[in-house]
Amino acid sequence: MSIDVLVFDELHLSRASLTALLDRRGEIRVAGAVDTNRAALEFAERCRPDVTIMSYEGRDDETIEIAEKISSLPDCRTLLLATACTRSVVRRAFTGEIAGMVRRNVSPGRFLEAIRMVHQGERVFDAALTVAAVVNEDCPLSVRQLSVLELLSRGDTVVEIAGKLFLSEGTVRNYLSDVVTKLGARNRIDALRVARDAHWI
Repeated sequence: MSIDVLVFDELHLSRASLTALLDRRGEIRVAGAVDTNRAALEFAERCRPDVTIMSYEGRDDETIEIAEKISSLPDCRTLLLATACTRSVVRRAFTGEIAGMVRRNVSPGRFLEAIRMVHQGERVFDAALTVAAVVNEDCPLSVRQLSVLELLSRGDTVVEIAGKLFLSEGTVRNYLSDVVTKLGARNRIDALRVARDAHWI
């Protein structure tokens, strides 16, 4: 059985190169190649590719949002091919529904293996990116607390955060209370300000 893949990359030459690389593999079929986030979402909603590969340059929140939307579709998984990204972006991908994130300078063999693993239901995150996501030497918050705070910063309610992180609403409230205490903040809004000023989220 072949793996149907959708390729998103804004650059024509890069998109063509990725398509050529994947087309040489018998078990992978490039079902489509698009140059905008919106086109990727529309294609995924219409054709349900097994794996959507999304090039990410590290400066575009919309790509992450579209990747999350595609990942929420039945039988669709998303793999980010990242040039650069912040710790908060890696944490967002790591704690959400995105199936994987690998660096753009990964070897072709490793890239193809990541596609196969993602298709099989596994999650694949480059080790260096994962370390970047969890290491904040001067940050008193745990990775889970940071994840809750990041979702709050995006406007999610306690109920929505609980659903996305598979936690109870009471646990989310406890995490937020602990965050406020650890940061010496007056409230959740002040905690968000402290975390943003310190570049933890």
